[in-house]
Parts: sequence; structure tokens; C-alpha cells
Amino acid sequence: MLTIKEIAELVSGEVIGDENLTISGAAPIRDAGPTEITLADDPRYASKLAASAALAVILPAEFPACDKTCVVVADVHAAFARLVQHFCPPTRGAVRGISPLASVSLSARIGPDCIIEPYAVIGDHVELAAGVHVGAGVVIEPGCRIGSRTRLFPRCVLYRDTVVGADCRIHAGAVLGADGFGYVTRQGQHHLSAQLGRVVIEDSVEVGANSTIDRGTYNDTVIGMGTKIDNLVMIAHNCRLGKHNLICSQVGIAGSCRTGDYVVMGGQVGIGDHVDIGDQATLGAQSGVMNNIPAKSVYLGSPALPIKDQMRNWAVVGKIAEWYHKWKDMLRRIERLEQVLQEEQTRPTAAQAAAPATTQPAPMSDRRVA
Repeated sequence: MLTIKEIAELVSGEVIGDENLTISGAAPIRDAGPTEITLADDPRYASKLAASAALAVILPAEFPACDKTCVVVADVHAAFARLVQHFCPPTRGAVRGISPLASVSLSARIGPDCIIEPYAVIGDHVELAAGVHVGAGVVIEPGCRIGSRTRLFPRCVLYRDTVVGADCRIHAGAVLGADGFGYVTRQGQHHLSAQLGRVVIEDSVEVGANSTIDRGTYNDTVIGMGTKIDNLVMIAHNCRLGKHNLICSQVGIAGSCRTGDYVVMGGQVGIGDHVDIGDQATLGAQSGVMNNIPAKSVYLGSPALPIKDQMRNWAVVGKIAEWYHKWKDMLRRIERLEQVLQEEQTRPTAAQAAAPATTQPAPMSDRRVA
């Protein structure tokens, strides 16, 4: 339990309202109870905040006034995360140092303060810098190097010679350095091409659960510093991603692609091979990219087009049903017009109706001889 005053001191905030209120926990707007504090980072959430049961709220300075007790901070999410950790501290494992159930090669170099959990396998000539945490069941093949304070979560696999920088997080089930999907066909059979490159992960990179990054054919596959990769992402051989990219779930990047810095890819984006993506480009969810994307652009759809062009296309698609019904109505009108025209063509004209009937000559047998 904390008072609002204590919360403000913890997160370096300013109180507006009753600083003596007692708070039992922290939760998002829709889930917060009557003794909890919540957060609102955007004025658009003002109506949701008014309807929330939360007793107090953490806000930025630009948020409009509200009826609840407020703690105004510079960084809402950092402050709220600190509160959540205070009320629900993460569980600390009992493992310290190297578990006797781990298999560590005698030629491996293990830095100070490393944690190696049970059933991890550390291969020959592996180097772990200070503070590396290797989860249970992790496999690190020979020649790999891991930077300081990097966390390898359970059951991830690093193939031979993979390099991971400092302060990285490689989540459960991720596979770094597997062979690329490249084959040469000889005499009707597919033969695996050369797999001589490595995977190099620079500092502060995060790789999501069950994501895969393949080694290069001749050169390295490189993931730039600060890039964050979501779960279930596939990055093929020879790719080079720039710094601080954001790659959402189920993205697939084919071989030899390159991205600039601060590129964003929405969920299920697919990129063909040998495509270059410029700095600060954004690819909307499910974009299918087969051509180079210029810097600072936003592309959507499959095939991916600039956002203005794609939105215009989608607007047209949205009218297809309306146009279809109009087209069917037009066909019915044309059929009726054709029927009327045909009737008019077969109907006798007024002149034909007024003309006297033509007298037919009598047969020769009926004529009298004078």
C-alpha cells in the first residue's frame, strides 16, 4: 500500500488532489479497481478515464483536467511501469552461477556474474561476457560470442559462430544462425548452397519467441543496434537490418534484403528477396513488398503502394458493390428499352393504318366475258 504522496515521490511526479489517498495497486483504465491507480497518456482517453473506477491516475502535463486525484509526470509509461513493479515485483529465480545440471565445455570462457540454468549446453570456445544469463535448455554451439548482460531465455538455440551483442534479449524458442534456404539444382537434385556467413546481432537488440534468423551464404546476416523483433518473425540469409527497426509479428523477409534505420514493419509484412527499404520507412500490416521502398515513406497493401494511392484504391473497392447494383439496374433498363424498341418496330405506323386496303383482282375463272 502506498499513499499518493509516496507514489509521487517514487515516480518524481506532482500531485493534484488528495495526496493522502491510499493505493493498493496499479492497473490499466478498463481494469483498475476503486483502490488502484491507472494511467492515461493521451487526451483522447479522457472519456474512458472519467468512466474508470480507478481512484487516481498518472498523467502527462498536457492532459485536460479531470475529477480524479492526479500524479503529473514527464514520462507516463516509465512512471507506471515503476509502480507496477513495486506492487507486483518480478519473481527472482534461485539459480546463481552455473547450475551443476548444465553442460559447459572446458574451453568455454565464462565471464563474472553469469547465470547458466539447468540443461543449458555451452559448446567449445564459446565466450560469455559479464552478467550473461543463459536460460534452461539453451543450446550455444561452438564459437559463439555473447555480450555483457544479454539474456537468453529458455530453449533458444544459437548455431555455430553466432555473435550477440550486449544488453540483448533473445526469447524462448528463437533460432539464430540456422542454414539459409538456398539450394543449387544439379542433375535434377537440390543441393544446399554454401553457408559460410554468420548471424551478428548488435547491442540492445530484442528477438521475439520462436523467431528465426538465418546465417549468410558468404557474408553475415546482421541485425542493427537497438532493433526490436517480435515473435514468429523470419529473417532469411544475407539480410542486413539497420538500427532501431521495429519488426512486428509474423513478418517474413526473404534473402539479401536491406533496411535503413528506424524502419517499421507491421504484422505479416512479406518482403521479396533483394529489396532495399529506406530509412524511416513504414510498411503497414500485411503489405507485400516486391520493389524498393524510398526513405520516409508509408506503404500499404499487396502489392505495396504509397499510402495515398492505396487508400484511393481501397476507396474504389469499397464502391464496387454499389456500382454492381447500378450496373444490374442499368442492364434491366436496357432490356426494357430493347423490348419497347422491338415492339415499336413491329407496330404499323399511322400512315399504314389510315391507308385503304388494296383490292385484289378476281381470279380468272370469275371474270365475265363481254
